[in-house]
Amino acid sequence: MVVTEGGPHIWAIVNALADRVGPVSVILESPESKKRLLMRRARRQGRISAIGQLGTMVLTRLGKRFLARHAERLIAEEKLDTEPRQGQAIIHVPSANGPECLEAVAGINPSVVLLAGCRLLSKETLTKMPCPVLNYHAGIAPKYRGMNGGYWPLACGDQGNFGTTVHLVDAGVDTGGVLKQARGKPKTGDTIASYALRQAAFSRDICVEAVGNALSGRLETIDPGLPSKQWYHPTIWFYLWTGLTKRVW
Repeated sequence: MVVTEGGPHIWAIVNALADRVGPVSVILESPESKKRLLMRRARRQGRISAIGQLGTMVLTRLGKRFLARHAERLIAEEKLDTEPRQGQAIIHVPSANGPECLEAVAGINPSVVLLAGCRLLSKETLTKMPCPVLNYHAGIAPKYRGMNGGYWPLACGDQGNFGTTVHLVDAGVDTGGVLKQARGKPKTGDTIASYALRQAAFSRDICVEAVGNALSGRLETIDPGLPSKQWYHPTIWFYLWTGLTKRVW
């Protein structure tokens, strides 16, 4: 079972699992309110930082519209299947932490749950899961935990850590034991609006391998030997400065 808010890069992972592991049920949660998200960020990081992050979020959304052709080429070149397939089992719930989600999990009784682009599970929800819970994180953990795990290593001059992680889920933000990691390279035309698609393209194998290991009871963690830091959306002024000075968009 995959729990997610959806998105083209997530469906690429779901469809790869369906092709190579077996039938996949999807719990599709409603996106978290951006207002609630920003209010929480403002309390934690300050109002100015939250406003700056909102600016980048708006710009990124606009960028996806203007860069739609690049995304289409990327999808075609990488042979990504980015839409729900006919007959795909999808259960809509308000939140991954709501009772509806737990009811769906209990009804299906999956052998493994993969979180992919959904909100952080509460401790209460996590303790009620009847099977191993893994997370697909579009970043190299623990060095790039949190948001925009493709953008930050490039912005920091750490191109060798442009990658993804599949890890066990605990109560922290991308802090569970690492199972698999994959690294790749962005290509000409890639931006913060398309990094997730690029990462999904070279990460299908590790998702299939991690889920397959969970199904066979062979979950083994590795030590990446990296420092740990949580990242958020870049502020609009940092994003523009990095784009103009480093050509990292």
